[in-house]
Amino acid sequence: MKTGLVLEGGALRAIFSSGVCDALLDGDVMTDYVIGVSAGIAYGVSYVSRQPRRNLEVVTRYAPDKRYMGMNNLVDKSNRSYFGLKFAYDTIPNELIPFDYDTFAAYPGEVEAVVTNLNTGKADYLPVPRQDRESLLLQATCAMPLLFPIYRINGQPYLDGGAADSIPWQRALDQGCERVVVVLTRPREYRRKPDQMIRLIRKQYQEYPKFVQTMETRAQRYNENREQLFALEQEGKALVIAPKSTLGVGRIERDTEKLRLLWAEGYQMAVERMDEIRDYLGL
Repeated sequence: MKTGLVLEGGALRAIFSSGVCDALLDGDVMTDYVIGVSAGIAYGVSYVSRQPRRNLEVVTRYAPDKRYMGMNNLVDKSNRSYFGLKFAYDTIPNELIPFDYDTFAAYPGEVEAVVTNLNTGKADYLPVPRQDRESLLLQATCAMPLLFPIYRINGQPYLDGGAADSIPWQRALDQGCERVVVVLTRPREYRRKPDQMIRLIRKQYQEYPKFVQTMETRAQRYNENREQLFALEQEGKALVIAPKSTLGVGRIERDTEKLRLLWAEGYQMAVERMDEIRDYLGL
């Protein structure tokens, strides 16, 4: 039986998912397939590389650091992102808090990241390279519109995977997963509202009309996707883990105590449900 782990994005709110993943690692629970969006998979690779609490160390050490995120990075013409791209995706994993590429490469399953193709407005699901020390795909899946440059991979322009497919549980099923654990970064009662920056998005990406249309319908599709997921859960075809509260943590949260508490919420929730998770996955 093929099992899957699906990780929603949400920038620094994804530290909740890291708490869940760290509890899974401590419980020796590893799925056959992992897919994530934005920070969901950027943090999720540390689950695949079996490095518990690595993401917690990254955010508690560097979230307040202007090299990690801040307006100076956005106005830097060599960076053009709110996040310090070289610092976050190169210096940290390759020097400061090393990522275990060898263990990641040894993972026998599949790891995919979601990116939104600006030409088609649809999601593309790309395998995460096992030895990409520049983390190009992880940068692309995290590339929030207006806050990141456009990334080109295999000749195609990409931005944040969450625009087209925020919670890719259907992709996991399509890839043959019979049991899927889905980790959300918003409470169950959350409903997404239309993007307040849509006018600016229309102007900024006017040469990509299909992407603009995707952004215009994002909130409706997101809410429908969650309703379908919860229905799937009721049928016993998915196990969903969602925070009871995000504790006020924003996408670009700098308060390390808030981040630590949200990680702890995810960790504790997974620990409390560990028997249920193991039984569901047939472990």
